[in-house]
This record gives sequence, C-alpha cells and structure tokens, in this order.
Amino acid sequence: MAKNKDINTTNSYSNNEPMTENQVLEAAAEILACKYVRKDAFTSSEATKDFLKFKLGKYEREVFAVMLLDSQHQLIDYQELFFGTINAASVYPREVVKTVITENAAAVILAHNHPSGEVEPSQADIAITKRLKEALALIDVPVLDHVVIGKSCTSFAERGLI
Repeated sequence: MAKNKDINTTNSYSNNEPMTENQVLEAAAEILACKYVRKDAFTSSEATKDFLKFKLGKYEREVFAVMLLDSQHQLIDYQELFFGTINAASVYPREVVKTVITENAAAVILAHNHPSGEVEPSQADIAITKRLKEALALIDVPVLDHVVIGKSCTSFAERGLI
C-alpha cells in the first residue's frame, strides 16, 4: 500500500471496461486505509474489520496478514505475509517480528481469512496468536487484535482471546 497517495478507481487494464469485483474491493480497502492514515487511528473495531474484509475476503486460499501501526495506531502498512492452502497457512513468528522491526511498528493487528466462510477461531489460530503475542512482547510491540475473516468477521479482542 502506498502511503498517502490518491486512489485511482479506473480500471488499469482498460478505460472502457468496468472494474472487476476484486478491483472494486481493493479500491475500497485503499480508500479506508487512506482515510485512517490521514485522519483517524484504527481504534474502531468496525473500521478495522471493514478494511480487513475488503483485503482478505477475496481469497480462495488462506492468507495471513499484519496491519503495522504507529504509536497513535495509525496504519503504517498492511502486509500479506503468508499464503497457504484452502484450510491452513504456515505462520512464522520470526518473519512477523522481522517485518515489525523493519517497518518500525509500535503495535500490530493480525488477520487471516477462512476461505470456508467459517469465522470461529481454531485451536491452531489461538495457539499462533499466543506465540506471536509472546514473540512481539519481547520487543515491546502489543498485538491489539487478531481478526478472522470469512462470511463475517471475528475479533479475538472482542472475544477476550487477546
């Protein structure tokens, strides 16, 4: 995601063709990101879920992403770090920590999709969240939430799992 840039909503393939559904969703996510980069912080659970649903809702395989936030919880960057199969993605805490340090993030929101549409966190989801929290705590970076995207969204923070 480019920081503080204008959003181009025309189809980059052809000016005569309408945007695809995925292009519209990507543009919507960029608009939300720019709004929160420029004005507000990602402190609203609904804004965070909307942003992540636009970003991750289109995939047919599991994707694990991280929202890298500054000390005011404004978005520095959104990165999709791990890509898996239809029901699993391997997540490596070392790579998450490396990304957080590289971007100089002060806090993170974790997210991944469930292509099945089911948003109930699995035991593996809960376990990796715990491992990531522990790894990031070593460098004083809090995990504010972990959001599972499917037909709807489930927030670990809202469920008391963070």
